[in-house]
Amino acid sequence: MPTERSERRARLRSELALPFLVVATVAGGLWLATPTALDSAGLLLDQNNPVRLADRAVDKALTPEVARREIEAALAAGDAELAQSFAELAQSRAITLDPGLLARVAAAGTASAQAARSAKSFGMGLVTGEPEDGAGLAGTLLGDLFVFGDIRDAVREGGRLATGAEADELVLGLACVGLAVTAGTYVSLGAAAPARAGVSVVKAAWKTGKMGAGLVAFTARSLRGVVDLAQARRAVSGTALLQPATAARGLKAAVKLDKAEPLVDLVRDAGKVQAKAGTRAALDGLKLAEGPKDVARLAKIAEKNGGKTRAILKLGGRAALVLTTGAMTLFNWSFSALMSLIWALVLVKSLTERATRRVFAFSKKRRARKAARAAAALSLTPRTATQPA
Repeated sequence: MPTERSERRARLRSELALPFLVVATVAGGLWLATPTALDSAGLLLDQNNPVRLADRAVDKALTPEVARREIEAALAAGDAELAQSFAELAQSRAITLDPGLLARVAAAGTASAQAARSAKSFGMGLVTGEPEDGAGLAGTLLGDLFVFGDIRDAVREGGRLATGAEADELVLGLACVGLAVTAGTYVSLGAAAPARAGVSVVKAAWKTGKMGAGLVAFTARSLRGVVDLAQARRAVSGTALLQPATAARGLKAAVKLDKAEPLVDLVRDAGKVQAKAGTRAALDGLKLAEGPKDVARLAKIAEKNGGKTRAILKLGGRAALVLTTGAMTLFNWSFSALMSLIWALVLVKSLTERATRRVFAFSKKRRARKAARAAAALSLTPRTATQPA
């Protein structure tokens, strides 16, 4: 009898071993895949929210060591603005920085430390229209706002076109748009100022090679429908430098503002980034952008993060602007994890039902055996004879 019971238990264990092993394997796979699956699902949900994407990029990349290293590198390069951006970003993430390092950042950003650099940069931006920082863009904006900068660029490039030399049509087109937007800025008493600043930022980004290829293609394509290059070339031919007012009127007339809405939206967003996060953040962002939608996303990030934007772009790159991983890949991760979870639940349910049936069957057989033994024992009990009265 003990041998038969042992055999039944061994058979029950062997029948349940495989389902238990499968459930354990699936559960282990789920445990390993769940973090990636959850992250993938979160990215899919946030793909149209640039602020959340930027936060995710920072959460993955920013550590105390990274913050310290980036601040040290920025200070060594003389980039006080980037060092301050990283310090603000670290503090917003409750990352404790060395007080001595923070003191160095503060000292690098003082007015006295910036004065010499700012004066030189302002002059270079005013004369060349190729700014590298806020002071340089201030000089560029001053020149553009008072027409000098845009006429300078238009006359130079238009003159090259007129003589058959190689000219930068993108700079010429932006200069024409800048003149038209400048007129709108004066008329609206500054309401168009972000667009005016944005034209200068986009033009500077192109001149300094800080403009994404996709954004360059969009800008060039838009300008072809907005600016009559032949009319612009005629406006700056001959003695344009001696008659800047006449040249400016001719260049503005070459711009078809009724067709310029997509381009104006682009430069307005670029101007918002410059106003909220600074010139270098705007130039860094335009280098990452592949189209106007990216610049619009950048404007939202700058509006939310202000001076921290440049550090965010340095850490996250394009991942701070758009979903860089394929949406289908993320969907596959999430879907696979969900299917594995459903399969695991089905296996657990099946295993539970199977084990329950086995337990009930075993209990029923045990009760039957007990009843049989009791009946057998009762039948073997000797009967007591009844004595006659």
